[in-house]
Amino acid sequence: MAVVQAFTFNMFQENTYIVYDQSKSCIIVDPGCYTAQEQNRLKLYMEERGLKPEAVVNTHCHLDHVFGNAFACKTWDIPLYVPEGEAAMLEAFPRVAQQYGIPNVTPSPKPNKLLKGGESFSFGQTSFKLLYCPGHSPASLCFYSEKDHLLLAGDVLFLGSIGRTDLPGGNYEVLMQSIQEEILPLPDETVVYSGHGPKTTVGRERKMNPFIKEMR
Repeated sequence: MAVVQAFTFNMFQENTYIVYDQSKSCIIVDPGCYTAQEQNRLKLYMEERGLKPEAVVNTHCHLDHVFGNAFACKTWDIPLYVPEGEAAMLEAFPRVAQQYGIPNVTPSPKPNKLLKGGESFSFGQTSFKLLYCPGHSPASLCFYSEKDHLLLAGDVLFLGSIGRTDLPGGNYEVLMQSIQEEILPLPDETVVYSGHGPKTTVGRERKMNPFIKEMR
């Protein structure tokens, strides 16, 4: 049974997730830790539970989701996996941070592997199917575990809302198509862990999300 632990980091209130299972293996999803205090919170959680990080994984490469890539990869000497089609955005992250007036960012390491929709991704005793969900960003991926009834949704879907589409690479129609084709077919009980805000379920969003209701 996978356990998902959320941390809310940085000035964008981004959700960083540690996902682990009985094997004590874990992955760090979208490490947004920007300050030394935030980095220490992540490190302390690992140490207290005896977790063994296997990889850093980005659902997409907007700056708020990658602030901590360098810290996590260096601290635990682990590889970085990002969606194919997001590598250029990852490389541009320091310049984007400068445009936002955000100082003292450490460039992300280069990806060790580019992930594609339709593939599987596994660690420990946990396996995810990768769902290709562009629209918020050029090539966002959502990570779906059928066994554990959970979806790591990045910034594709939120409680009562959807990802913004006014950033470079965003497209409202493409995002809604991604949600329609990749997320709404999932079981109602699937728990959605989003890149910002509280968790929700596919069933709740199918019934209550105004953007999805408008689509029908």
